Amino acid sequence: MIVSRFRRRQALAIVAALALAACSKRGATGADRVVSISPSTTEAAFAIGAGALVVGRSKYCDYPPEAARLPVVGGFADPNLEAILALAPTLTIGARGPAGPAIEQALNAHGIATFFPETESIAQIEAMLTELGKRLHHEAGASAAVGAIEADRRRVTAAMAGRAKVRAVFLFDVSPIYAAGPGGFPDELLREAGGINLVDKGGAYPTLDLERLLALDPEVILDGASDGTEGVGASRVAALRSAPGWRELRAVKEGRVRQVNASTVLRPGPRIGQGLIALARALHGDAILGAP
Repeated sequence: MIVSRFRRRQALAIVAALALAACSKRGATGADRVVSISPSTTEAAFAIGAGALVVGRSKYCDYPPEAARLPVVGGFADPNLEAILALAPTLTIGARGPAGPAIEQALNAHGIATFFPETESIAQIEAMLTELGKRLHHEAGASAAVGAIEADRRRVTAAMAGRAKVRAVFLFDVSPIYAAGPGGFPDELLREAGGINLVDKGGAYPTLDLERLLALDPEVILDGASDGTEGVGASRVAALRSAPGWRELRAVKEGRVRQVNASTVLRPGPRIGQGLIALARALHGDAILGAP
């Protein structure tokens, strides 16, 4: 009986200690502390109204501007565990990708919750926003962010009704040539924007040789490999217009290499609806959805 009481008291003491540790991690105000190691999840936290909870970011998190004031915890593919732990987060978030499961496992071993969702479709991007809203108690903000994406999709769908589709390729780099292929959200965006993705095999992000690109003969080349934002800097594809092979491409000869803003079009976060509109304009001209 005495042993039983002692064990019960010991169990209660352990529970109390764990609760105290959890409270200390949440800080004196009881607020969540979030470290985000990918640009898309940093944007997501701010978009749902939880930006004040973010205490650290990756060096690539450049939007919104307020994020630039946050401490940096390394890169997207190589986050610094010690730097993250020093910020005492209650939750670390990021896109599933280059860092792999190792960082999640290491953080979990230190008692830190993680959220690294798959975001390879618009539905998964919206699910990420919804779940993040639940975890950070900003459900209304998450609902509004998803609603904005869906409003942009409806707008593009209405504009594409009855319009001929454009045969296109969407390139991410030129040396080697990386393109949008089936199974990724860039392919989904391209199709919703009224394009026919000529790269229909090889996975979500295949490499192409120049001979295959010439054989595909796209009407439009979407250039996500630019050195700057949309309309700024140099298009790396257009810079090759005099290079052997490239100069034979119809899209290059006829001036239909369209530079797109990678931060909206290629970032699987809350601005993906704006990225969809940008792709529709790149394929069909600004008049299709009004001036940017």
